[in-house]
Amino acid sequence: MSRSQAQIEAEISRIKKSLSGLGRMHPGSLSAQKRSRGEEYWQLSYSHAGKGHTRYIRHADVAQVRRELLTYRKFRELTSRWIALEIELAKLQRVDGSNKS
Repeated sequence: MSRSQAQIEAEISRIKKSLSGLGRMHPGSLSAQKRSRGEEYWQLSYSHAGKGHTRYIRHADVAQVRRELLTYRKFRELTSRWIALEIELAKLQRVDGSNKS
């Protein structure tokens, strides 16, 4: 069953509202590493602007970085869904002959 233009636009509006309330975010992954002498440290690895980056993270900052990583994943999920809905809306508008923006 095909959804209506209004339903798709309503879901896009919900996504936009969710995006505006996300807060701080950071791409990448966080992992615990061990040095040869057994000392553990945290490492944040990510890519941005086509370049790979690695940063050391203090133990005190691990919880905050984890929240930022989760927020970034949520951001990616929402934007991916938004794009899919825009594609669906464009197809629907072409079929209906309506071209509202």
